[in-house]
Amino acid sequence: MQPDEVAYLAATRDRRPLRFTTDGDPDIERTHWASSTLSETARAQLVQRQSTPPDLVVHSAATPWNCAECGETGELLVSEDAHTLCLTCTDLDHLVFLPAGDAAMTRRAKKASTLSAVVLRFNRARKRYDRLGLLVEPAGLDSAERQCLGDEAARLRRRERDREHRADQDVALMARMTKEILQLFPGCPASRAEAIAGHTGLRGSGRVGRSAAGRAVDQDAMTRAVIASIRHEDTEYDQLLMAGVPRADARERIRTDIDCVLTAWRSNA
Repeated sequence: MQPDEVAYLAATRDRRPLRFTTDGDPDIERTHWASSTLSETARAQLVQRQSTPPDLVVHSAATPWNCAECGETGELLVSEDAHTLCLTCTDLDHLVFLPAGDAAMTRRAKKASTLSAVVLRFNRARKRYDRLGLLVEPAGLDSAERQCLGDEAARLRRRERDREHRADQDVALMARMTKEILQLFPGCPASRAEAIAGHTGLRGSGRVGRSAAGRAVDQDAMTRAVIASIRHEDTEYDQLLMAGVPRADARERIRTDIDCVLTAWRSNA
């Protein structure tokens, strides 16, 4: 490992240096260790990335609140030094909101704005922060809109090519999954194997087929996908859940049914 000097900065307006030690030893506070096998270009890029100040963050209010300085409230707030502040008191009220969804517009508006902030909202169901959009300067947004209008046709063509490429990838992945399922379970009907592959490998579903193991068509991942399909399609599992049976108990009650189907599908008969 080889040391480099990096400035670790806080995600606050003053961009103050972060402290990691009690005495603030600069040899520790500003040292970043990287592999000695990296090229000079790669090391320089890494240091630049580590030294780049983080985005300013603004939160969308999920509960009632009041500004610690002026007492006002609003939809957006800033957390600073254990205080909750409004955009006016943090000098961000001149910025305009750009919703997430258009990557090119967001990238260009941020680049054209001297000051910008990411807008986040806490998702209680997923226990994480969702990115709602960006606060940017009006001039930066105008510049981004002009640029996007100028190359809209080219970006539409590129999105269509990307969509077709992803579709081709998905078709190939489903075919590989179907083949692996039929190899593991030769007694499984081909149409059922295709349905299982299509369900578990659906893009954006978060199912096992979209995991790293699933995309690699790992045997264990495919087996779990088959078991999940049997559980819902060939047993009374869903009815038990709707009747209020605890999930662990419902799974135990259908375990024999699943084993019977697996045994039959593992056979060529």
